[in-house]
Amino acid sequence: MNAPAKPKLPGSLDANRRLDQWMKFEADGTLTVYTGKVEIGQGIVTAMAQIAAEELDVTLAKVTMVSGDTVLTPDEGHTSGSRSIDEGGTALRYACAEARDLLLKAAATQLDIPADKLIVEDGVITGFDRIRQVTYWQLPHAELLAREATASIKPKAASQHSIVGTAVERFDIPFKATGMPRYVQDIELPGMLFGRVVRPPSYDARLTAFDADAIRKLPGVVAVVRDGSFIGVVAEREEQAVKARAAALKAAQWKEVPIASDEAGMHEYLRTRPGNKAAVMAERVDATAKARGVSKVDARYTKPYIAHASIGPSCALARFDGTRIEVWSHSQGVYQLRYDLATVLKTGVESVIVHHAEGSGCYGHNGADDVALDAVLLSRAAGGRPVQVQWMRDDEFAWEPYSPAMTTDVHAALDDQGNIVDWSVEVWSNGHSQRPVSVKTPGPVSSLVSAWYLESPVARRTQADPPQAGGGGMARNAPVTYALPNERVVAHRVEEQPLRASAMRGLGAICNVFAVESFMDECAAAAGADPVEYRLRHMQDPRARAVIELAAHKAGWKAGVQSDGTSGRGFAFSQYKNGYGYMAVVIDLSLEPDPHVTRAVAAVDVGQVINPDGVINQAEGGIVQAISWVLKEQVRHDRERVLSRDWETYPILTFPEIPTIEIHLIDRPEEKPLGAGEIAAGPVPAAVANALYHALGVRLRDMPLTREKIAAALV
Repeated sequence: MNAPAKPKLPGSLDANRRLDQWMKFEADGTLTVYTGKVEIGQGIVTAMAQIAAEELDVTLAKVTMVSGDTVLTPDEGHTSGSRSIDEGGTALRYACAEARDLLLKAAATQLDIPADKLIVEDGVITGFDRIRQVTYWQLPHAELLAREATASIKPKAASQHSIVGTAVERFDIPFKATGMPRYVQDIELPGMLFGRVVRPPSYDARLTAFDADAIRKLPGVVAVVRDGSFIGVVAEREEQAVKARAAALKAAQWKEVPIASDEAGMHEYLRTRPGNKAAVMAERVDATAKARGVSKVDARYTKPYIAHASIGPSCALARFDGTRIEVWSHSQGVYQLRYDLATVLKTGVESVIVHHAEGSGCYGHNGADDVALDAVLLSRAAGGRPVQVQWMRDDEFAWEPYSPAMTTDVHAALDDQGNIVDWSVEVWSNGHSQRPVSVKTPGPVSSLVSAWYLESPVARRTQADPPQAGGGGMARNAPVTYALPNERVVAHRVEEQPLRASAMRGLGAICNVFAVESFMDECAAAAGADPVEYRLRHMQDPRARAVIELAAHKAGWKAGVQSDGTSGRGFAFSQYKNGYGYMAVVIDLSLEPDPHVTRAVAAVDVGQVINPDGVINQAEGGIVQAISWVLKEQVRHDRERVLSRDWETYPILTFPEIPTIEIHLIDRPEEKPLGAGEIAAGPVPAAVANALYHALGVRLRDMPLTREKIAAALV
């Protein structure tokens, strides 16, 4: 007889049910909190500490955080999609609330005081008389927590919070601000060596000849590896490994295969591939409203491949003693990386340990997982000694998985009042995820780039796309928050992948919101309406209306203001994933001497705010990155290879170009807390494009909006 199904628990508590997976009361009177979500510059570890401290009534000074470790922490999947607070924070909140309840009940028995009469102050439990008391640490906490959670204890109400909702100093910033060892590059192990890999000149190139003997004779070289078309070098010192790599590049000969399309033909390529998998992602039909349409507006918007462009290249440290593999990585999914490493190395997952160590951050799937396999392969070749591998800058640009190129078509019909009565969106893109996952497949597959070039290669994991129920990938934010009588969204998934692509901050929302919010301005212009008024005319969601109104008010938005031809102002709005955080933003753009943003004013609603300073940090950083995308960033490539391999060929926003930024929060303590990491990815590029139109009266629809494209549009 089958056992009854267990009730579903909140967030990632459902997959990690034991309470002692989430916390431990230490003998020294401190509290260790475990989270599977990792720090990638978004301040999430500090926010998790606030949640735990709040629910357990301890001070932050007593909390030590451990994150992303396959030995110690829960498996919460990838740190991605602005889901950490939603999934991990919710799980931790319920786990801590239940732990507190169990501890209070034990204290009630010991102190002979009813549990509902007890007070907890920094882990000290006492009654109103303040005479009888016991601490968490004096109770049988290990025994009490050695059970599955039930999520039956309701966490604190927002009105009871004293830590959640306040700005606290992030745990990681003092280390980074003072240059203390913090990153994976800073880890040193006894006997550690340094490695580098030698990549092919292009994706499908195969090694035809390689003279390793001369490389082995170079100073400090410990090992030279050739395994199929994979080449790696190991040396005693890092500069020796760099020199050995340079020599190996010259010693290798390759046979290349052309890329399916160059950048100029990429969007035509995406739209014309045979066998594109089309799916209707949203549909709403009102034939009566549709019949009122008297004019049509149509436009096509495109986004190129965009790189994560991490300031620090991907890095990992590995130690492979023949039976156990231990890796330090800035992966955003340590359990999933462990599974992929075990697949490639043909060993059980129990033989692989992955510890998260901070990298320079990327908000998506960059080379962090790939370089971990490189380090393992080179440690194996070096007799099991620990090897640190860092990608060179040209490898980082040419081999990381990019944000996919996209094309988004938008159509609208307007009635005689200028109102939208029919609306459709059509999207073409590759899938937006090729991350390592812990899922068995009919045959071994891997997301790790070096696995594809070994003598006995592991097949590439096919691209995937997150389900629309979870926010979607290529169709993310293609459906709108506006109340339109007719809406149809169709996504064409292109399975052939000209360039390696996967997840990056915002996924399909980058292009889709750029398209939708640029197009809302085009419809407003066709209707002779102010862009802000036009959005409010079509919006019923009160929280969306609130951020639109607040951003316009704080920026001093005025309808009908004409541009002087050298500057412009643009507006855009988005609710991320149509169910997460809201942002509305006003962009002030100057065209002299080159297009640059001078001011950004944003209103943000992410429900209950855990750390206001953290939300502001995330919104500010997202705005800066999105401005860089829309004005500068594009992976250049021809039919032979990727051409963007350094900061000259892939420019990003510089410090002098960062605008004045104002973030205005709408805190809703009684609402569900939502992540803020990706809310700016869509609306900011659209607001920049709308500001450019306001300045010059020409509409650019192809990212990035460069000086050259502006000049061509004005001819």
